[in-house]
Amino acid sequence: MVLADLPASATAQDAAVVRVLSYNIRSLRDDRQALARVIRACAPDVVCVQEAPRFFRWRKAAAWLARETGLVHTTGGATATGPMLLTSLRAHVERTEDILLPRVPGLHRRGLATAVLRFGGHRGAGDIRFGVVSCHLSLAAAERYDQAGMVLDHLAALDVPYAVLAGDINDAPDGRAFQRLAGSLRDGWAVGPWGSEFTYSPDRPRRRIDALFATEGVEILGCGVPAGLPGVTDADLKAASDHLPVLAALRLPRPEPDSR
Repeated sequence: MVLADLPASATAQDAAVVRVLSYNIRSLRDDRQALARVIRACAPDVVCVQEAPRFFRWRKAAAWLARETGLVHTTGGATATGPMLLTSLRAHVERTEDILLPRVPGLHRRGLATAVLRFGGHRGAGDIRFGVVSCHLSLAAAERYDQAGMVLDHLAALDVPYAVLAGDINDAPDGRAFQRLAGSLRDGWAVGPWGSEFTYSPDRPRRRIDALFATEGVEILGCGVPAGLPGVTDADLKAASDHLPVLAALRLPRPEPDSR
């Protein structure tokens, strides 16, 4: 399957189709131009970034990435210890919050970049509210499992009809943290496999440690590592980062008028 097989972004009377990309960009330490080409080619409405620049002049680096990909820096980066959200102008930002998870001595502190977005009305219909969380869970198994529970709590607290969690889980689908997430949410690849499965590492991908999960009601039209990106070569995917991206097309049915 190639990118042309994945539904494009769209807004209709009864639903909106939203493209969400999740990508660990390794603090822009690799080929920045290749990374920008990959993101642009995916034509996302939302990008859930992990390992965004966190230190010296990190805001300048975030602005560069947004500019080069035709997106807007919405929230996150150093303020969320790495997770970040970029959005297209199609997404109306209702609110954002960067959340720091509890620190475990001796381990890197983790955080979440969160937002509630609205996708526009169509011929008099109201906006569709959509919650997004970008995460990067711990390398330590016990902490990672606890963080999975915290992420689920924060996702539920967004109080929206539809939501998605995307990120570097640092766990395989048979791992405890991954299964904790998949037990409450719908694993995009498992529900709507598209493209290829494994995200790490680009040279010889054999593990799926990056994933996208959605709440009930979100129709997963396709989810996986994108292939057939226009203007992007295999060399670009290998040069852009030490992870491969995960792209999903999600259909959000328009809720009833009294739905929150």
